[in-house]
Amino acid sequence: MTEPAVRFEGVGKRFPGVMALSDVTLEVAAGSCHALCGENGAGKSTLGKLLAGIYAPDEGRVVVNGTPVRFAGPRDALAAGVGVVHQELAFCPNLSVAENLTLGALPNRGGFLSIDAMERRATEMLAEIGAELDVRRPVGELNVAQQQLVQIASAVGSGARIIVFDEPTSSLSQVDAERLYEMIGRLRARGVTCIYVSHRMPEIFRLCDAVSVLRDGRHVGTRPLEGLTEGELVRMMIGRPLAEYFPSHVAAGRGEALLRVEHLSLPGAFHDVSFTLHAGEVVGLAGLVGAGRSEVAQALFGLEPRVRGSVWVDGKRAHLRSPGEAIRLGIGLVPEDRKKQGLVLTESGTHNTSLPILGRLANLGFVRRGEERALASEYFGKLRVRTPSVDAGVAGLSGGNQQKIVLARWLAARSRILLLDEPTRGVDVGAKAEIHALIDQLAAQGHAVLLISSELPEVLSLSTRILVLRAGRLVAEVPRAGATQDHLLALMAGLGSAADGSPPALDARA
Repeated sequence: MTEPAVRFEGVGKRFPGVMALSDVTLEVAAGSCHALCGENGAGKSTLGKLLAGIYAPDEGRVVVNGTPVRFAGPRDALAAGVGVVHQELAFCPNLSVAENLTLGALPNRGGFLSIDAMERRATEMLAEIGAELDVRRPVGELNVAQQQLVQIASAVGSGARIIVFDEPTSSLSQVDAERLYEMIGRLRARGVTCIYVSHRMPEIFRLCDAVSVLRDGRHVGTRPLEGLTEGELVRMMIGRPLAEYFPSHVAAGRGEALLRVEHLSLPGAFHDVSFTLHAGEVVGLAGLVGAGRSEVAQALFGLEPRVRGSVWVDGKRAHLRSPGEAIRLGIGLVPEDRKKQGLVLTESGTHNTSLPILGRLANLGFVRRGEERALASEYFGKLRVRTPSVDAGVAGLSGGNQQKIVLARWLAARSRILLLDEPTRGVDVGAKAEIHALIDQLAAQGHAVLLISSELPEVLSLSTRILVLRAGRLVAEVPRAGATQDHLLALMAGLGSAADGSPPALDARA
């Protein structure tokens, strides 16, 4: 038999207060694409980081191509042919794309940095994954999806023969994800072994040969994907079947207009956007990366003072020049990047929940801590946030629980208009189902929800109607009954009429 590319033998890893991995034994075949699945906190990313030299195992050993290894750091792992594409982006934001991509091996001529060679090498690395970016641009100016592409280019361009992909499509549009799938196919054709960590069922079944499932830090089992159903895989991951549901708010009908937007424009981001959100509905906002989806949400939350146009909240003209004003009007934003924009990672779940309403909880300038904790406990219970305590730091929680805390904040603030930007990015199937059910419940209770997601099945499943942005302009409004994935993709990409031949509800404006 061919020697496995990677073998974990009785691997264990502890962190303060938690056993991340316990006695994990599994193999990854050479040249395969092997999925690692499990709920948030199951240990998938930890196992990948052990292989990449970021962590060292406390028990057991890691074997690469038949040789036991114990890497002192990522540089050692890379020298042994192991690269990683991290879920959480890690760059020097003040440096250019070219500098970040060549940071470990800066080209020099006569002891001086060769800028031309550096930029040429960076361009080649990006071209290898089909990405086109200005390599002179600082990484900090790129959006999340573009930064993810840079990270993928870094791993692929390093020449690694084993690459760990940790949620690589969590920030990518469907079009960019397709490019990634094609690139993984090319890597496999060259004999590269891919370890693929993901919560997205369709891409696991599309890309991978086998799947290993972790639950609570233990290896549940490894199965070939051929013949395995999605339901069986979910049951392995969460220990129970995942019930299907039909959103109840769809049949309930919509109420009064809570938010009306007319001719909203922001130079360089979007132009002449108009729509209305009603109580009791979820309106999807679809578009490719760079179409202006997140920028629209940020403008409605008062984060873009240069925005032009008219906004009405509850029938009254609103001037959204700051987040404070948006919060006072009952608007809440769950941002695209919860770690950078949605949470104070050094603070507790209680403090993160109470941030927008400290004035309401204060007496003579002092916060009533007992009331604050009681409020956090109430919403943590409603949202089923799994945490040792409401006073535990949010940095150590899983992605799904962190996202629930961001949602808890706006429920505690009594926000009736919710702007949800990638609300299930990087969360497991169990937490995703809970968040979907919560969005449905909020709409049924009379909230108005603007749902932004790169996952078209999520938009199709939850939305009453779907708005499509292309190049900063609203080009279509598609009712739920007439929405299909092909239809939306055609509109998003500007391919003319929808795939089913029906025209968009709005005149397309190029």
